[in-house]
Amino acid sequence: MPAWLERHPALAALLAGLVTAAALPPLYLLPALAGFGVLLAVLRQGPPGPVRAFVLGTSFGFGFFLAGLYWVGIAFFADAARFGIYAAPAVLGLALFLALSVGLAAAIVALRRWRSVTAQALAFAVAWTLAEPIRGGLGLQFPWNPIALVWAASDQTMQAAAFTGTYGLSLLTVAAAALTAPWFLPGHGGRVAALAAPVLLAAALFAAGELRLQAAQALPDTDVRLRVVQPDIEQHHKWDPEKRFMWLRRHLELTARAQDAPSKVVIWPESAVPYDIDGQIEVRDYLAPAVPAGGYLLAGGDRYELDRKPEIAHNTLFALGAGASVLARYDKVDLVPFGEFLPFREVLGHLGLRKLTQGTIDFVPGPGRVTLRLPGLPPASPLICYEAAFPGRATDPADRPAWLVNITNDAWFGRSSGPYQHLAMARMRAVEEGLPLVRAANTGISAVTDPYGRIRTSLALDTAGVIDALLPAALAQAPFAGRHAPWVPAALLLATFGLSLLVELRAARSRER
Repeated sequence: MPAWLERHPALAALLAGLVTAAALPPLYLLPALAGFGVLLAVLRQGPPGPVRAFVLGTSFGFGFFLAGLYWVGIAFFADAARFGIYAAPAVLGLALFLALSVGLAAAIVALRRWRSVTAQALAFAVAWTLAEPIRGGLGLQFPWNPIALVWAASDQTMQAAAFTGTYGLSLLTVAAAALTAPWFLPGHGGRVAALAAPVLLAAALFAAGELRLQAAQALPDTDVRLRVVQPDIEQHHKWDPEKRFMWLRRHLELTARAQDAPSKVVIWPESAVPYDIDGQIEVRDYLAPAVPAGGYLLAGGDRYELDRKPEIAHNTLFALGAGASVLARYDKVDLVPFGEFLPFREVLGHLGLRKLTQGTIDFVPGPGRVTLRLPGLPPASPLICYEAAFPGRATDPADRPAWLVNITNDAWFGRSSGPYQHLAMARMRAVEEGLPLVRAANTGISAVTDPYGRIRTSLALDTAGVIDALLPAALAQAPFAGRHAPWVPAALLLATFGLSLLVELRAARSRER
């Protein structure tokens, strides 16, 4: 580590966090994970103590989340006149808020003065991993970019999520990466050996994943023919009152494109229908030609309960049958903070803040995950937008579906890292659950994957078109992690923490001799 960085540990931690984010999609620069080693080296240099560790951990986390989530600011420019001024404060505030969890993890580890760098690395990996699901439930509900996501770099390496779960894979990743710390510690022995753990982990994940894919049973596709529609409507145009009908017509025109064989299911993205499907019969009449004969149209739209006080809005997936009759609905459970609801509204509302989506009514979450059952169709688990980001929560655990259907509108984030990260997380859900994934995105990236998360076919970002494909079959049962979640990552956490204590005890005895 350069001497000037040693004199400025908070700056070194910040830069390490910025660099580490380069391992995330779409760059997948896996050597950047050595940033965890830099953080651990910085923590070990200088006076110990939880306060210093909290500052350094928060600095690292701020750099990591700032670089990984910069694209959130793009959403504020969909309506620049009203929200553009909030873009920079929102990104900086979100990065800092999430970074506090990293600072807390580092502070907890620093409650002990570790003799062994290996033991400290393992303990920090445990603390980091515990922070990941906590970030998904801190009121902001933002589980984005678990570090395990770096292994979506290849079909092979992401297979580990089937056995460890996403959080278990995050644990292994941070542990191996933090073990590079001796490389950045002056005068520390074993610098070459410090690189062994991440190299061996990457090699093991690739080899094990390749073996799994080679041994994968050749599952015949179902006979369900899909048509996935990607209209490619830019967000700043999407809610223009004068153009809403034109955008709806684009969905209909793409749906009506010639095809080799008729579809059983047509899937439109989130918020595809900008009208009241439930309350306006003329809307359903207009949608009727998009419903395949004897099949279904799955389309996103807003659903209002205006007869309730206060009035309620839902972000909903509608299942429409013949004549566009509403056969089933799924109301989104995990809502986007600031996008679909204003967290801490009583405080932030008085400061003039509003949610980004149209209207003044906050969306209300639905009652929970459901398995959508329609006659003649394999049961599906609907996931609206970033619900696909929550590990271990993609399905109703009491009613296993046969596929995942993810509708989303990533137009908010333009051509940035956001849509690529979103797709990678959705693919991880397919691996964890052993279920095919069908994804309809407004501006992309729409895709169909098999139950191993391998992309069968996709539409690139900022492309209008359709995907015609057969629905892949599901695995007969969920993979190991899916059947035993959340016990698998919990067991790995306990084992890793126990190992860290054993290594530390051995180091202490060695020094006493």
